[in-house]
Amino acid sequence: MCGTFFCDIIINPVSFIFTNFAPSFFTHYIYRATTTMATKQHQRLIDRIKTGDHMTLKQQLSLTVALSTPAILAQLSIIIMQYIDASMVGSLGAADSAAIGLVSSSAWLFEGLLSAAAMGFTVQVAHHLGAGGTSNARGVLRQSLVACLLFSVALAAIGAAISTPLPHWLGGTHEVNTKASNYFLILSIFLPFLEIEFLAGGMLRSSGNMKVPGLLNILMCVLDVVFNFFLIFPTRDIAIAGHTIHMPGMGLGVTGAAIGTVMAEVVTCLLMLYFLLTRSRDLKLIGNKGSFTPTAACLRRAYRISLPMALQHVMMCGAYIATTAIVAPLGSVALAANIFAITAESLCYMPGQGISEAATTLVGQSAGAGRRNLMTRFATITVIMGVLTMTVMGVLLYACAHLLMGFMSPVNDIINLGTQCLRIEAWAEPLYAISIVGYGVMVGAGDTLVPCIMNLASMWIVRITLATLLASTMGLVGVWIAMCIELCVRGLLFLGRLLSGKWIKKTSIINS
Repeated sequence: MCGTFFCDIIINPVSFIFTNFAPSFFTHYIYRATTTMATKQHQRLIDRIKTGDHMTLKQQLSLTVALSTPAILAQLSIIIMQYIDASMVGSLGAADSAAIGLVSSSAWLFEGLLSAAAMGFTVQVAHHLGAGGTSNARGVLRQSLVACLLFSVALAAIGAAISTPLPHWLGGTHEVNTKASNYFLILSIFLPFLEIEFLAGGMLRSSGNMKVPGLLNILMCVLDVVFNFFLIFPTRDIAIAGHTIHMPGMGLGVTGAAIGTVMAEVVTCLLMLYFLLTRSRDLKLIGNKGSFTPTAACLRRAYRISLPMALQHVMMCGAYIATTAIVAPLGSVALAANIFAITAESLCYMPGQGISEAATTLVGQSAGAGRRNLMTRFATITVIMGVLTMTVMGVLLYACAHLLMGFMSPVNDIINLGTQCLRIEAWAEPLYAISIVGYGVMVGAGDTLVPCIMNLASMWIVRITLATLLASTMGLVGVWIAMCIELCVRGLLFLGRLLSGKWIKKTSIINS
């Protein structure tokens, strides 16, 4: 019954729509971009993990770079588009920026729960593929579609229910609360699409396909900016090269920003499903029948992986919300500067997130194949790559802090305050890289509990305590000093666990 439902309601319609009606750019050219000779060579290297063939250091480096590069480019594109998005809202004034900033941490909380739920299944798939169990991997994929969809619907209902009182709970002012509430409500309603996008992208990456999720994430960012351009601003005249163009617009402000975001997510979700279900070499479900009913064993493994990650996201986002509550009484300028500086700082760590995604795939497939030495080598390679990349990005952040803040806001007080914060944070990037990539390594190995405890202890004991003490005397600058110190502590904690080797599991998660 469940299998028939998903074939009739999801898989067959998605395949039909994109096979018959999607523009060739979305299907043909993206598919061509992911089936080049270089891509096939890297796929052969991934196959060497499964077969147990020896891999030279050069091959390991080549595969790591090949998987990391599209993920890094996708993450960078996301940040660039967020800059543009933030500048659009920022041009409306500090109150509109503060409205989004007020509920951003809460939105991240819900997104983190969705990501954790999807990760519980994608890690299993990576281990099955590493062990050569393609059929078992498809079985996990089928079950994950049902489980994740049901979970996301429940979460969407909770988000919609709390959207009205949430800004009041966070201490927002009257001028921002209504806008913040509408923004959060729209994001909440469309959470199921975001969850399936997370799941489909994670499944493609677990199979070693980083290019399709990367390209589609770039497309999502472009669509977000395009939709926002017409939805946020009213109809107006724009001067371009001496010519005046009458540009239509809806003039929806913050609400338009939310609608533009979810529209981009829906398109990306459907495209991601299309490539996963019909084009993936290892995971396509078209023509491969099986049950969609979740089994106790699969759910139990997902629970063991996801629960620590979900608890971490709850506690970490609780800490972000607590930080927002510390910043909110400092005024709209401080709140807007804080959210813009967070967006700007993500320029540094998003490349690390891309490398972390590659680390999860490489370590996960090596774990499934039972190749512990290869797990260690891929861990070392990806962590070093992350440190080097984020160190360079930290230097650029320090040098360009004023320019980046000026791009997102025309208000001088916001620009100057945000610049101070960014130049403090830049010093933490090398050690922050170790925690980001190290976490991806440990997730790939199925080791999620201890890393989550380390993240939580660092955030709540170090950052929140220091931020509370310093905000009263140093304002927002004090909050960011606390953040810098905490990220350095967190990096040292992850470095210690990586060097200890305790993250390497004795058996693959699929055998436990």
